Amino acid sequence: MTHVFPRHTKATLPIATRGEGAYIIDAQGKRYLDGSGGAAVSCLGHSDEDVIGAIKDQLDQLAFAHTGFFTSHPAERLADRLIAHAPGTLDRVYFLSGGSEAVETALKMARQYFVEKGEPSRKHFIARRQSYHGNTLGALAAGGNEWRRAKFNPLLIDVSHIAPVHEYRWREDGESAEDYGLRVANELETEIQRLGAENVIAFIAEPVVGATMGAVPPVPGYFKRIREICDQYGILLILDEVMCGMGRTGTLFACEQDEIAPDIVTIAKGLGAGYQPIGATLCTSEIYDAFVQGSGFFQHGHTYIGHPTACAAADAVLTKLTEGGMVARSAAQGEKLDAALRAAFGEHPNIGDIRGRGMFRGLEIVADRATKAPFDPARAVHKQIKGGAFEAGLICYPMGGTIDGQRGDHILLAPPFILSDDQIGELIDKLDTAIRSVLG
Repeated sequence: MTHVFPRHTKATLPIATRGEGAYIIDAQGKRYLDGSGGAAVSCLGHSDEDVIGAIKDQLDQLAFAHTGFFTSHPAERLADRLIAHAPGTLDRVYFLSGGSEAVETALKMARQYFVEKGEPSRKHFIARRQSYHGNTLGALAAGGNEWRRAKFNPLLIDVSHIAPVHEYRWREDGESAEDYGLRVANELETEIQRLGAENVIAFIAEPVVGATMGAVPPVPGYFKRIREICDQYGILLILDEVMCGMGRTGTLFACEQDEIAPDIVTIAKGLGAGYQPIGATLCTSEIYDAFVQGSGFFQHGHTYIGHPTACAAADAVLTKLTEGGMVARSAAQGEKLDAALRAAFGEHPNIGDIRGRGMFRGLEIVADRATKAPFDPARAVHKQIKGGAFEAGLICYPMGGTIDGQRGDHILLAPPFILSDDQIGELIDKLDTAIRSVLG
């Protein structure tokens, strides 16, 4: 008997009792290779002594101090370290307890920025279909994951959604990758013109789309054109790097690889690496200065923002990612993982696409490789593969609705950056076992 309200009332889950590097061990002693880092969280594995030590040291000094009264050394250090590595003119950090809070904060920050500037008519956000930005109501409204939105649609603000970038699915025959990117990016300009630029707050997007489509990177030039459009029409660019940031794709900030910088960026997951709940919303000096010169008060806040223990943990994580070389390791091991996936599944009749960056990889599952036809959603192939992998001792992150919210299946992989070459082999072997058990 349990009094825990679980994610799924009909699932009976094993009890996790211990973490050891890239593995989680349950109460029966079974070991699971964490091939998805939970949900792209555990970038340093489950037993990093430096991070654990930083938490213990901070608890010995101060566990919590409310930001209505104090700042703290861990928050100040972490903010300094983030800004030292941040792209563009990002200059200020607002700490939260997770990704949904970070996105919700970004939306409110963007709206109040224009209010502070004397432009209160701005009320519209533009996002993309097949995106995911979190589960709080504002973040859910911004997201384009129809399955997650469906039950709550009457409660959501009206957000416009333009086409995603999914080259495997939507690039037309004879169309170059660059031309495809420009075509879908220009949908943003069309939507801004429809709404009236003076009424639009921001465009929000994931640099590499995570859970909803399965590690889908943009095509070359797409985000440069998006940045141009935002600048031309005076709207903000918000990049959601909650899942794809903090080294997951091989650079600390995912947008670095597209050679652009946002006005606001959200991070979480890998920032705390699972050791403490933490997220952050970073903004440019221009946005912060509008608050300083205006009301001086961001009308927002949560009890646990800037939590000293969480910030101490994240500062230790960030130090390992940067000075400790773990971002570079993500890039290097990510290339090995990609090569291993292609060697094992590149000719598989039911694997249509293998994609991603760094330690963030996706496999799109199809019924027919030649036509790219998906399996019948009723078959729930992704759920079967998830179960088969778990039975084999592998945690991975399969999802359905890859194409349009209903059709399509994919497997998302986001293992810890500490993964060894032998463990890459173990991941491939166990994933192969799971795929064979479902697809033959």
